[in-house]
Amino acid sequence: MSSPLAREWVGIQQFPPATQSKLHEILGKLKEENVSTLTILVMGKGGVGKSSTVNSIIGERVAAVSAFQSEGLRPMMCSRMRAGFTLNIIDTPGLVEGGYVNEQALEIIKQYLLNKTIDVLLYVDRLDAYRVDSLDRQVIRAITDSFGKGIWQRALVVLTHGQLSPPDGLNYDDFVAKRSDALLKYIRLGARLRKQEPQESCLPVVLVENSGRCKTNDSGEKILPDGTPWIPNLVKEITAVISNGSKPIVVDQKLIDGPNPNNRGKFFIPLILAFQYFFVVKRIQGAIKHDISKESKPLWELRDMGLADRKF
Repeated sequence: MSSPLAREWVGIQQFPPATQSKLHEILGKLKEENVSTLTILVMGKGGVGKSSTVNSIIGERVAAVSAFQSEGLRPMMCSRMRAGFTLNIIDTPGLVEGGYVNEQALEIIKQYLLNKTIDVLLYVDRLDAYRVDSLDRQVIRAITDSFGKGIWQRALVVLTHGQLSPPDGLNYDDFVAKRSDALLKYIRLGARLRKQEPQESCLPVVLVENSGRCKTNDSGEKILPDGTPWIPNLVKEITAVISNGSKPIVVDQKLIDGPNPNNRGKFFIPLILAFQYFFVVKRIQGAIKHDISKESKPLWELRDMGLADRKF
C-alpha cells in the first residue's frame, strides 16, 4: 500500500505562538541531527484516545473520533511537511475485541506497516483506568511478538485524560506515579523484559489531555494540572526517544512472519549428536567388543583357526 503524499503542516499554525515556537525549536534540533523524517506508530486498546491524540499533535481533525461509533479495522497514516521536515503519524484500530486481542486487526496493522520504518511507538492508555489486568499483558505480548522486544526501546507510554481528579482525595502526583508504575510492570511482564534490560528502566510516561476542557496558561497553551504545556512536552519526549541510541524498527516480511519454528533448536543438534556418539554409541560399541572378546568360540571356528584338537 502506497503512503499518502505529505501535505503542508498548516495545523501547527493553530497552536498558540508559544507552542509553535517550542515545536519549531524541538524539530529544528532534529534537523541538526540530520533527522528529516519522523514516523510515529500509535497503538493501544480501543477507546483510550489514540485518534484524539493524533489530532492534537497535528492540530487538525485528521482522524475520526466518535464515542458512539466503533473503530474501523484499517490503519490511517497522516503525513505533514514543514520547512523540509516530514511528520508521519500512523493511527491504528484498537487491539481488543470482545475481551480478547483482536488478531485480525493486528494482522492488518502488520501488513499495512510492511516496508515502513517506525521511529517511535506511542502506546496509549487512559490515566483514569484504575486497574491493569491480564488483558493489558496480552496486548503488550501481542505487540512484542509482532515487532520484537526492540519496539519498547523506541516506545513512549501516553496516558490520556490527564486532567482527571484522583479518587478518594489522593494526591495527583502520587496517583500518576502509581498508575504509571502499575502499567510499566505489566509492560515488562507482557514484553518479557528482565529488570536489567534497558527498555524497562528508560520507558518514559507522558500525560495528555485532548478534551476541550483542558486548562490553559497565560500564553494560551494547554496545560496539565502541574502547569506543564503538554503538546510541546509530548513532542520533546518523542524526540528524546529518537536520540536514546536505539535503532528504529524496520518492518519487513521476516519481521512479520516471525521466527521459523523449524529453526528452533537447530543450534543444539550438533551437540546432541556429539553427546549420542560419545556417551551412547561409543559405549554400546565398547560393550559389544567386550562381549565378543569374552565369548567362547564354536568348535568349527577353532578348527579353522587350527586351535582345536582333531579327533577322527
